[in-house]
Parts: sequence; structure tokens; C-alpha cells
Amino acid sequence: MSWIPTPEEQATRDTVIATILDDIRAGRTIFLPDFDKEISRPSDEFALVSVGIEPNAYGGTVQGLRYQFEGEEDLLHLIITRENSEPLTPEEAQPVVSFLYPGVPVALMWFKGGTVSQHFYLGHDVLLEFLA
Repeated sequence: MSWIPTPEEQATRDTVIATILDDIRAGRTIFLPDFDKEISRPSDEFALVSVGIEPNAYGGTVQGLRYQFEGEEDLLHLIITRENSEPLTPEEAQPVVSFLYPGVPVALMWFKGGTVSQHFYLGHDVLLEFLA
């Protein structure tokens, strides 16, 4: 990682991951935040650019990048975008994945790249094995 997260960014990450682990163990679905038209406006060009801009228990920011989780049955979907909605490469998103999933082998993640958002999928069982 070429940057060092702030104590606030680390605390937010710890809280988000703990909430996700608790919800997985309890069988609760991890939803995207409700859309708030006063805060966010969908992009005319790209999907999911402003997802997670609304305050919620499953997202945060680190070093100018926004991350948002949602559950998909037995998969956890991680969305990473720039706070300013500018393009983001997979290489620029990878340090966020490493920050959120320390010690989880990248070979166990499924990746779907985009132009302004990067998407990573991980099985709930893998998350519980490596982060619990």
C-alpha cells in the first residue's frame, strides 16, 4: 500500500467490517443505503458512481476513495469509486481491497472491472474464515 490510512479511516473500516461479520453470522442481508435525492444524483453515464454517498453502516472512505458493501445471498459485493466520481483503475482500487480484507488471498475474490467503479466479490464463508 503506497498510502497510510488515518486513524479515523481505520476506525471506520473496523466498524464496517465488524458490522458485516455480525450480520453474516446472524443471517441478515447487507443492503445498499436508501437513495437520498438531496445527497446523491444518479450518473447519466455510469451506474453505481454515487452508491454509498449516503451515510450508512456498510461504507466509508479512505484516501479519497469510497467503498460500499452489499450482500448478495452468499457473496459480499464491494464497490470502490473515487469520491469525486473520476475514473478509477483496478490498480488504484487494489490497495483499498487490501486495506479492507487484510490477509484474504486475492485468488479467492472475483473481480469485475469498470471505468469509474471497481467491483470485488467474496464468499461470506471466506470472509468469516479470514477476518473473524
